[in-house]
Amino acid sequence: MNNFEWTQLLNPEFYITFEIAGIQLGLYIVLFIVFAETGLFAGFFLPGDSLLFLAGIYSRDLIQNVVNIPADFVNVTLLSVLVAISGVFGNMMGYWFGAKSGYYLFKKEDTFWFKKKYLLQSKDFFEKYGGKAIIFARFLPIFRTFAPIVAGIVSMDKKRFMFFNILSSFLWSFILIFSGHYLYGFFLERGIDLKEHIEWIVIGIIFISTFPVLMKLLKKRTVKPSDQV
Repeated sequence: MNNFEWTQLLNPEFYITFEIAGIQLGLYIVLFIVFAETGLFAGFFLPGDSLLFLAGIYSRDLIQNVVNIPADFVNVTLLSVLVAISGVFGNMMGYWFGAKSGYYLFKKEDTFWFKKKYLLQSKDFFEKYGGKAIIFARFLPIFRTFAPIVAGIVSMDKKRFMFFNILSSFLWSFILIFSGHYLYGFFLERGIDLKEHIEWIVIGIIFISTFPVLMKLLKKRTVKPSDQV
């Protein structure tokens, strides 16, 4: 906690390596953030995809600080399962909140924590893709936060929602965590330590994950000549 700077809150590595009095809390923070992204609809500024990718790189450290498991594959699998479960409960909380507060949210004024335009964009996204939106949204910032809330607002069938919720959570966590873990090992064998290039990795993942969102926003703002009067 020495030399703390507020900019560190935007760095996923800060959460993964966080400790107090020598006690590593990275795993618990990662699980809380995954839950909070959808369960507390605060995901539009929390690190998501980059956090899981880095968690894969640090998977051994994260798990070993809680339970000593020598098998490397078991470590990364256990981490992926725990993250997936947190994602499932986060989406369930988001669905419940949407079901109970839908009318209030559409009438609510913008705050730092809440932007109504994101809710409306997620609603359009959900109406276009239906149940599959729950899966797609897992890999897209902003939509990941509001998709389960919109599902609750439109009263999506609970069993159908849970199917896509569980499927998307496990796909998201296993793909990103396993990618981070095994790509780290792949490059390390070739003399490249990805831990020394965390900033570029984070920037790259943010760009890749937000590119579809940016393109969608730009497309909406683009007025075709034929549409002009």
